[in-house]
Amino acid sequence: MDDNVKEVEILLVEDNPTDAELCIRALKKSNLANKLVWVKDGAEALDFIFATGAYTERHVENGPKVILLDLRLPKVDGMEVLRRVKEDERTRTIPVVVLTSSKEDRDVAESYKLGVNSYISKPVEFDEFARTVSELGLYWLLVNHPPVPTR
Repeated sequence: MDDNVKEVEILLVEDNPTDAELCIRALKKSNLANKLVWVKDGAEALDFIFATGAYTERHVENGPKVILLDLRLPKVDGMEVLRRVKEDERTRTIPVVVLTSSKEDRDVAESYKLGVNSYISKPVEFDEFARTVSELGLYWLLVNHPPVPTR
């Protein structure tokens, strides 16, 4: 298995190829995309996070340092991905940042109720979007101090 998939810092869960490319480009510009995995739907995200399906060679305990999660996803929606991550003892401390076009109050409230660490509406303007993603990456990978996993 590719070492990049074993040691992931960022899991990007985004079905829109344009938004995903913008995120990846912004993270590369800040030298934060070396250990990034992009999955295109909620089912694949759950397989990756919980080491099932195509990702059975991974270990759940070797999760990403942060998950950037869109809410509007095919197969399994982002709320369900968030719910499953935060309900499971093995994954609940992984920071999840919702990065979505939704500005609906009920989505914000439900995300926080489920345990999201941050909720960000995608800026429409390219430069602002790129800056936001870059700042997210810098904060969650370099500034934030996550708990040490107990095994």
